[in-house]
Amino acid sequence: MLNQIKGFLETSFLDWPGKIVSVVFFPKCNFRCPYCHNHGLVLTPEKYETISVEYILNRLSEFKGWVDGICITGGEPTLHASLLDIIRKFKSDDFLVKLDTNGTNPAVLKDLIENRLVDYVSMDVKGPLDEIRYSRNAGVQVNLSDIKESIKTLKEGTIPYEFRVTVVPTLLKEDDIIDLAKQLSRADKFTLSNFNPSDPLDIQLKDVKPYDEDMLKRLQHRVDEIVKMPI
Repeated sequence: MLNQIKGFLETSFLDWPGKIVSVVFFPKCNFRCPYCHNHGLVLTPEKYETISVEYILNRLSEFKGWVDGICITGGEPTLHASLLDIIRKFKSDDFLVKLDTNGTNPAVLKDLIENRLVDYVSMDVKGPLDEIRYSRNAGVQVNLSDIKESIKTLKEGTIPYEFRVTVVPTLLKEDDIIDLAKQLSRADKFTLSNFNPSDPLDIQLKDVKPYDEDMLKRLQHRVDEIVKMPI
């Protein structure tokens, strides 16, 4: 099994609301989101030390009874053939597992769910579900059918999940966010994440001012109302 883990955060209170988790970072991604803040993992993963699963498990053994689980993120974890085997090692030690994914590998997502290898999924949606707006925000041409299949899998599945979108003012206007909320109707949860301009992949975005927090809260309230409405 080829190990591809390139980052390990021992404790986080933010990556899985309500739980204390360790965070494991996989490199590489098939998207080039202009606002990406983990672009070092995406573009130059060879600069990062490879961390063994055994090392992580040894460290986690010291946190038993305190750390609830593991958040697997990236990059895009589902690009790696080793993912399922690595998760099995974590699950064999009785840790809960949360997966962060962009939803481009619906078959892998289904396998993880059907084999009970994940306990929670957070899927990043990049924008309204049409090829022009979605591909613009992802930075590459996107196969939208794969995205829709992953959304369908989560909405019809058996584990808790959330959809989340990073709200960049130059990429997503209020109407775009409302359109997406309507397309995700009856989802368990749809979270708006504010854009951080400190170190985006596209350096031109450093000059973009994020949405005001009060406006974002208002938008989140509106989105919540839409998502809860019947189709």
